Amino acid sequence: MSKRLGRIAPALLATAVLLALSTAASAQDAQPSATSDAGTQAKPKAKNLQTVVVTGTRAGNRTESSSLTPIDVISADVLKQTGTIDLPQALARSVPSLNFPFAPASDTFAFQRPFQLRGLSPDQVLVLVNGKRWHSGALLLSLGQIGQGSQGIDLNTIPMSAIDHVEVLRDGASAQYGSDALAGVINIILKKDAEHGQVQLSGGEYTAGDGRQWQGSSSFGFPLGGDRGWMRLAVEKSNQSPTNRAGVDRRPGFTELGRKFQYGVVSFKNQNVLLNTEYNLTPSVQFYAFGHYGRRVGEPRGFFRYGTNTPSPNNDLIGLVYPDGFLPKEHGVSIDRSLVAGLRGEAGGWHWDISGNYGGNRVFYSTLNTTNYAMLNDFGSSPTGFHDGTLTATQQTFDVDISKEMAVGWLPNPVTVSFGTQWLRQAYKVEAGELGSYYVGDSGVRGGAQGFAGWGPQDAMSVARHDLAEYVQLETNLTDKLGASLAGRHEDYSDFGTTTSGALSLRYDFTDTFALRGSASTGFRAPTLGQQHYSETTSASFGAGNSLGLPPGIYLRGLVPVDNPIAQLLGSEPLKPEKSRNYTFGMVWNPNDAFNLSVDLYQITVRNRIALSSSISTSTPAVRDYLAANGITNLQYSGIAYFTNAGDVRSQGVDVVSSFRNDFAGGASLTSTLAATYNKNKVTDIRPNPPVLDALGAIFVRLNRSATKGLLADTAPRSKVILTETYNNGHWTLTGSATRYGRITSYGSTSYLDDQVYPHKWLFDLALSYDRDNWTFTVGGDNVFDTYPARTREDSDQNGVFPYSSSSPFGFQGAFVYGKVTYHW
Repeated sequence: MSKRLGRIAPALLATAVLLALSTAASAQDAQPSATSDAGTQAKPKAKNLQTVVVTGTRAGNRTESSSLTPIDVISADVLKQTGTIDLPQALARSVPSLNFPFAPASDTFAFQRPFQLRGLSPDQVLVLVNGKRWHSGALLLSLGQIGQGSQGIDLNTIPMSAIDHVEVLRDGASAQYGSDALAGVINIILKKDAEHGQVQLSGGEYTAGDGRQWQGSSSFGFPLGGDRGWMRLAVEKSNQSPTNRAGVDRRPGFTELGRKFQYGVVSFKNQNVLLNTEYNLTPSVQFYAFGHYGRRVGEPRGFFRYGTNTPSPNNDLIGLVYPDGFLPKEHGVSIDRSLVAGLRGEAGGWHWDISGNYGGNRVFYSTLNTTNYAMLNDFGSSPTGFHDGTLTATQQTFDVDISKEMAVGWLPNPVTVSFGTQWLRQAYKVEAGELGSYYVGDSGVRGGAQGFAGWGPQDAMSVARHDLAEYVQLETNLTDKLGASLAGRHEDYSDFGTTTSGALSLRYDFTDTFALRGSASTGFRAPTLGQQHYSETTSASFGAGNSLGLPPGIYLRGLVPVDNPIAQLLGSEPLKPEKSRNYTFGMVWNPNDAFNLSVDLYQITVRNRIALSSSISTSTPAVRDYLAANGITNLQYSGIAYFTNAGDVRSQGVDVVSSFRNDFAGGASLTSTLAATYNKNKVTDIRPNPPVLDALGAIFVRLNRSATKGLLADTAPRSKVILTETYNNGHWTLTGSATRYGRITSYGSTSYLDDQVYPHKWLFDLALSYDRDNWTFTVGGDNVFDTYPARTREDSDQNGVFPYSSSSPFGFQGAFVYGKVTYHW
């Protein structure tokens, strides 16, 4: 078989399967209706009845197709159409403009995976739960590719069994919700009733024979006080075994040692509990609350340290503990807690909502199967496991929201007037680990726990800030055809001052089926407390020609805050908030209940984009002399990085979303959805390299080529297409999905000659479900044709150890097969 035929055969076969679904459905439509099986009712033909959306609007009559701004509504059933137990991964398979890359072997990056919307950073997307701001995680992602330098939100803390649907607003919304909503908003709406429930058990494994996964979940409700209220409980417990796609080191003498690295899915154990309740205190006053507790245990792996049996010279210290080498294991325990409680009601036509919100994430981090070379040198022995320290991020808010539909004499329709205030407090804390995790001594031998050095007293800190915001929003239909929304928000942060954001949205319905819509808004994102104050020491691999001016190898890199003396000597500056301008223009076409189509073009510009600098050497004679002359000696790391306002970034793109439902005789139906996106990011301006770095030499660059062209711009695929066909015929449901991920580019740090382009790939998923009485049985496969990304070039694959890029938008695990059993009532 030719290589070209080998590439296109899977695509042709999967397309044939999807066409077969359509053909079978058409054939079913041509046949007379058949009597359904005993005990089963044929499902009635469903109209396209849309959920009223609550994200980006405070009017009570907007739906997905009638909204003034682009919004996707993803139902719980759609989220569960694949074998994944990750909420962001399930969303990424439904929303093309959302990217959820795979991140192996990257310390905290592997522990908490980031996601992107419209090509922007993870912390430029605001996450709400039932319209309330969710808290960020305690981990700051200091390595990896997509999301590097962000302190985002871990969506996997929210159990999918508790979710009714998810609303993804693809538009800037700082004027409505405040900081972080530059790219858009993800609003997770929880289930609300006392009658229904389900219990589900799922399990699966990659066809390579590893990565076994299972999950048990339950969601149920019960009434309170007769019909005055209800309470729902969702519980999930899951386990993910690791995979390994690492290769064998190709260097002579190393190959014989076999596969030593771990490169793949990280081992995780998750437990999540979410309680949601509402109770009518009076006919016009309602109490509501929801709370969450989650516990995650994860074990990312570091880089393998070769022992005394390798042909290259090694430090004799390694033979004292691990003569055959060792693979450090990081062990993290993440505890997540949140509670929202409030009162809402109506008086004289005014709707009011008063609530308090607490959320926090606490991470205990350790390094196991390791050692500390400095301790070995100074004391002759070292423990093989260390507690590295504890990170804590917390958030409290107090919200008052008021709205009313008010008649205005010169307008044909009432105006929804909304206004309110929010008090926000955020805190961040780093507690030092035990002495051996960060000990460096003064011998010059590399210190700190190998794999992940702990946080020392110099890293420990406790900081907090508060913000007071006020907003107002007006929304109405100016005529029977023209709808409009105007919003403004003022913020006053204790650590960087005030800012004001505004938004204007318009929609004109030319007919009952066709409309144009557009919006213009400004936004902002305050630098997180972690980006302002966090520091750590990590092991990183540096290849030939690296920015440290050192031979290829594994070296310690320090991430230091901008007010650190070393950072200041090497060009750091106080951080400023990011500012954005967002423009969207699109059309909506709904010719009938069965078909809908939306097309939206957008442009987002972000000024003062915050990014993590490239690694700046502290190892060359020139910089060591410079630092020593300024009182800095005995550095524990070979290079440093710090956060900086890198420059200006522009994101342009188009989103297309369409669906068609065809109902047939006998109750069968075929639902087709096609969603696509194209996005191009470009760095339009870069802040000049600090003069002090220019004076130190050519390798001293605050942001190298890889950062400006890659990390700040082109790390995600420019295009993504998702085609899904769902055929239902009584008891049986067959779903087929084809996803095309566009090409990605890995940029060299100094020259285009080091760039590597990874071509586009198609992935295909299939699932078959059988519904009987209260039971549903599902078998399926994700990536059924076992598609892998193109291999990394030999000059950048770490001597064959890392054969695939960690920037792959769909990972590199191959096919995954799974089964599910669900009992529902």
